Order: sequence, then structure tokens, then C-alpha cells
Amino acid sequence: MAQFFIKNRGYRIVQRSESDNEIWLEKIENKRTPIIRLLSHSLDWSNQMQRDIEFTAANGERIRQQLNRGELNLLAIYVSPYPPVDEYHQHTKEPFVLPNAKKTAVLTVIMAQGEYEQSFEKLSHLFDADASFPIQETYSEQEILAVKQSSLDFAAKKAKKESEAFANGKPLFTYAFIFVQVAMFVWLELHGGSTNTATLIRYGAKFNPLIYQGEWWRFITPIFLHIGFLHLAMNTLALYYIGIAVERIYGNIRFFFIYLVSGVTGFIASFLFSSSLSAGASGAIFGGFGALLFFGAIYPRLFNRTMGINLFVIIAINLAFGFSATGIDNAGHIGGLIGGFLAAGVVFFPKKKKPLLQVLFFLMAAAAVWSSLTYGFNETVRAKDIGSNLILAQNYIENRQYNEAYTILQETEKNAPKPTAQLYFLLSFSEIKKGLLPEAKSHLQQAIKLKSNFDEAYYNLALVYLEENNLVEAKKYAEKAAKLKPDQKEYGNLVNEINVHMQSSGGGV
Repeated sequence: MAQFFIKNRGYRIVQRSESDNEIWLEKIENKRTPIIRLLSHSLDWSNQMQRDIEFTAANGERIRQQLNRGELNLLAIYVSPYPPVDEYHQHTKEPFVLPNAKKTAVLTVIMAQGEYEQSFEKLSHLFDADASFPIQETYSEQEILAVKQSSLDFAAKKAKKESEAFANGKPLFTYAFIFVQVAMFVWLELHGGSTNTATLIRYGAKFNPLIYQGEWWRFITPIFLHIGFLHLAMNTLALYYIGIAVERIYGNIRFFFIYLVSGVTGFIASFLFSSSLSAGASGAIFGGFGALLFFGAIYPRLFNRTMGINLFVIIAINLAFGFSATGIDNAGHIGGLIGGFLAAGVVFFPKKKKPLLQVLFFLMAAAAVWSSLTYGFNETVRAKDIGSNLILAQNYIENRQYNEAYTILQETEKNAPKPTAQLYFLLSFSEIKKGLLPEAKSHLQQAIKLKSNFDEAYYNLALVYLEENNLVEAKKYAEKAAKLKPDQKEYGNLVNEINVHMQSSGGGV
């Protein structure tokens, strides 16, 4: 019986008694009967059998809790010379369920003289395959040892083959990537701060306007940058667990390729669907998830036994959290997940080659990247990316690069389908610094028209009118700014300054 389940049905030995009269087998991916208990024992009375079934159910409940499964079905097969002498069929007709463990059920089969045909039929129906074999009256010691050794050798070879799938490389690059991202975080903190926008842009964060200007390397460098300590800590922990698993399965060089390709595809997706500045290893880590999904597609049984539903749950939770929380670049996560799956298909597994499949995955990956970049660099798409251009212009203004700010803001205004108040305000600011006061005045008025409570725009407009010596208009806009923000001292000071000018010029107050 053990040989049949091990060789023909793919079960694994999880426990054996010293005398081999009891064997526990498992095949977790088999939902109908994931656990089998084989017991060779003389069944004299049915109450003895009933107690043992209860024992099996109690053990099964503990297994169910360890596996964290909603329900668990066990198959208990009793091998006995003869069936119990009293009525026992009630124990084999329906699955047994403990009153306090209703999620665990035990189906019982008796292999005894007079029951063979019926029991084989029941097993064949349960496994959708012929489970019968000829039974001899007696077996020699040599025959028993031969069957036992054959089954154990088969199980050992299968276990070795499965373990080899997780031993293709030591986690070399996982630790290297962790070191690099920690080192880069320290560098950012020492050179302006990891949450400082200007610092992040300077050292390679994903920033669409600069990518449009030809800085293609911003698809790669953000993989190693992180925004804040919490971001770094979460991604480092995730990389440690996911990276080690993927690197052991695919080997060092393949993991290196998968990680970087996933990071790049993640930031390409972010480039397409998010105008926000972004950085982090999340896309590459999701690429690790994608590589594990590819492993599951090629080795479904091993995947279901070792990761299975747990991996899907982790991915689903992370994506759901990304969609529900603000500030998380879920486009990058999904792009990395897809990129990791495709990259794994390109490199495949060590010591295994599927040239046609690998070429197909390469063509799919190349087509996805080419079409995405073609779409992303389209002028229509670029025109919609107002937010990123404003961030870049703000960065230029903070660094007193007013000409650069003016150029990008002019282009943004020209291409934007609906210019915003902030766009007009920043444009006016760069124009003031360049001495283009009439243009600045016009754009400030447009900003106020779009946002009537824009106190900074009123204040700057007052300054422009003051510069033109138009004290009446200057006072009007300065008072509006002060009314909107009474606690802003510089607004009140400007009103007082204008009043002084008006008194000294004889214009009254």
C-alpha cells in the first residue's frame, strides 16, 4: 500500500514507526486526501478500531492547525488479517468527525480478508485511478525488504531532486544589494537627507521630466535609493527573505538579471502611470515574487507544497495595501511583478534549457518594454505630466536656476491642456527674477482667477505693483493677502510699507 501511494500517487513519507507498522504520508496539494495514515494491526473488536479512528482525528486536527487550513481530510487505512468480529461497517461508511474538531474528517478503509475487493474499489474511486494489486497469502522476508527498500529509495531520490531545486546558489547578490541600498541611504542622509526632494533628484530618483530630457539611467538608479528609514527597513527585510529564496532557486547570475530587470520594468511602469518622484527596491522585490510565480508555473506540485497559496496571499495583501494607502507606487509594484515573471522565463533554471520558451519570453519582454517606452515618450503623454514639471521647476527655483525654471514652465504651459494656478504662480516667480514684470503680473492674475484664496499670489502681485509704483493696486492686493493670512507678518508689514509710501507721496491712506 505504501509503495502504491509513494510511487504511483506522489505521496511523501512524513513519519514511520520503528517497526514500520505505521506510516504517515502527505501530499498537501491533493485537496481530497492530503494526509494518509497506514496502520498494520490486528483489529479484533470495532470499539478498538473506533478509539484509533478518534486518535487519528485528533492528530489530524493538530496537523490542520499547523498547516493553517480551513478543512482537512484524512484517509486512515487499516491493514489487518481479518476484520473486527462485531459490527464495524458503521465506521467505514461515513467520514468520522470529532465533536470539538469539525473541520477535520477521517475516512476509513479496512484492508482485510473478505474486504479487499470492496476496499480497492473505494480507493480507486477516491483517487480516480486503479488502486488494486494482487495480494499473496504470504510474503517472504526478502520480498518485504525489496518492496520496502524500493519505496524508500524512490522517496529519497524524489526528496533529493526537490531539494536540489532550492540549492542552485548561495545568496551572494542578495547581501550585495542590501549593502548597496543601506550604503546609499547613509550617503543620502549625509548629503541633504533621504526625504529631501532635491537630494533624491540629484542622486538618481525616478523623475519623469529628467527622463524626458534623456536621463535614461533613472530607470536603474532608483532601485538603490530609499525615501526615509521606514521605507529602507521594510524593503531591506523583504529583500532578505525574497532575495534569498529566488537566488537559491535561480542561482546568482540569473537572480542578478531578474532583480535588475524587475527594478527597471517597475520604474518604467511608474514612469507611465505616475508623475510622482519615486525610488526604492519595491519593484525589484515584486520581481522576486514574479520569479517565484514562474517557478510555480513550471513546477506546480513542488510550488504548491512549499509556497502555494501563501505566496498568492502575500502578493494580494501587498497590492491591496498599495491601492488603499497613499504615497505607494503600485504601478511600480505591478510592473516589477510582470518583469520578474518574464525575466525568469528568459533565463529559466540552472542546468535546464528550453530555448523556444526562453526566446518567446525574451520577445514578450522586449515588446513590452519597447511599447511602454514608445507610449511614455509620446508628446501627448508628456503634456499631461504637469506635476513632475512643477517639482522640477521648484527645484530649479530653490537652486536659483531661474532660466531653467522659466524654460520648463513655459513649455509646460504651452503643452498643458489645463494649466493650474500653481503653474502660473511658479512661472510668474521665475519671470519676476528675470525682470519680466508685465508677464509676471499677467500670470499672477491668472493664478488668482483659478484659485481665489491664493494668498502668495496676491502678495507677489502687490510686490509687482509696488515695483511699478502703482501704490493703489499694490495696497489692494497686499490687503487681500493679509486678510487671507492674518498671522503672516510679512503681509501686514507690506501693507504698512505701502501706507508709508502713500503718505510720503501725499496720496493719503
